[in-house]
Amino acid sequence: MVRFFKSTAFKIFAVVAAALMAGSVFALVSRSGSSPFNSAVSFVFGPLTRLSTYIAAQFEDLPISFKSSSALSAKVDELEKKVDTLTDQLVDYEQAKQKNKFYQEFLELKEEHSDYEFVEAAVIGRDAADKLGYFTLNRGSISGISKDDPVIYGNYLVGVVESVTPTQCTVSTILNPDVNVSAYEVRTRDMGYVTSSVSLAREGHCQMPGLQASTAITTGGVVCTSGIGGVFPRDLIIGTVVDVVDATVDISASAIIKPGVDFNKLTDVFVITSFDGQSVQTKD
Repeated sequence: MVRFFKSTAFKIFAVVAAALMAGSVFALVSRSGSSPFNSAVSFVFGPLTRLSTYIAAQFEDLPISFKSSSALSAKVDELEKKVDTLTDQLVDYEQAKQKNKFYQEFLELKEEHSDYEFVEAAVIGRDAADKLGYFTLNRGSISGISKDDPVIYGNYLVGVVESVTPTQCTVSTILNPDVNVSAYEVRTRDMGYVTSSVSLAREGHCQMPGLQASTAITTGGVVCTSGIGGVFPRDLIIGTVVDVVDATVDISASAIIKPGVDFNKLTDVFVITSFDGQSVQTKD
């Protein structure tokens, strides 16, 4: 390689190249009238200037608007605030819709049973680990609520008031084995009572035991309160039959019932403080 640079051929090539470069510079100077230095700079950097101008023009044609990071951050904050506002509006709408349904069912029940006296109450306490459906309401004796008052949601029976303070009360649902409800099945008119057990309560079910082995009750049957005993008014819906099983100790059968209300999702209920046929003993 060193020999090449020292060779006669390379020297001749270098002289020719230098002569051509000098001639080009002289020609540019003689035409433009500018100084040799300015002309040389223009000759060398002119193509770069044209290239940068071309690139800038291409970027100007792009439909993308490049903004500073602060402007983009402000836009993101604005959009997040709009999302939060819309989310709040959606929550308010859903709550209003549920309230509207709640009161509509109440009005229908009130029209059918003008003898009912109600107290609206909200669920304020619930034990997530409790499978028997206990919960606490924000109304008590000051609002006219007494022990053993029925608790309902629309036409559905929820349970019964177990204990009362001036401002709160505790409710036992029909999943509690201690709650017994006189009942009948709508289609067959078979009579009995509804109660539960710990094992059934864990599955969210209660039962109507003591039925004849030949009972005509089938899956899909609707079980309602019979009103016998004066604790619960007649014709409140308890739930739907999901199975009929033979008893293990005798020849009777039991209807397994799924309550008509999901007690874990209740937020508002009504307590019936008075109704025709209510037992006087429950108000002592």
